[in-house]
Amino acid sequence: QVQLVESGGGLVQAGGSLRLSCAASRSILSYSAMYWYRQILGKQRELVASITSGGSTNYADSVKGRFTISGDNAKNTVYLQMNSLKPEDTAVYYCAALYRDLSWGQGTQVTVSS
Repeated sequence: QVQLVESGGGLVQAGGSLRLSCAASRSILSYSAMYWYRQILGKQRELVASITSGGSTNYADSVKGRFTISGDNAKNTVYLQMNSLKPEDTAVYYCAALYRDLSWGQGTQVTVSS
């Protein structure tokens, strides 16, 4: 079973930065892809960023140029660097990994104040 644990969320002012971490139970190279999703209260979960085992990345238009997804193979960890944060980025952020199916972490809260 794939286990994912997110950390790094918190309260930050608009324009600030946070780095989220997703620690995986196995080598991140064993996953086809890893993802960061977010869920704004009362809305559906949406894909924010993805990274494949080959290192290709994709971003939602709403975060492009501000967020960066990356991985550290030695630490079995994927990161989401979030810069120039906006109040609209306030959400629970979830890590997900595609192995045999899509596995989810428990989420970490990010709150951006105006």
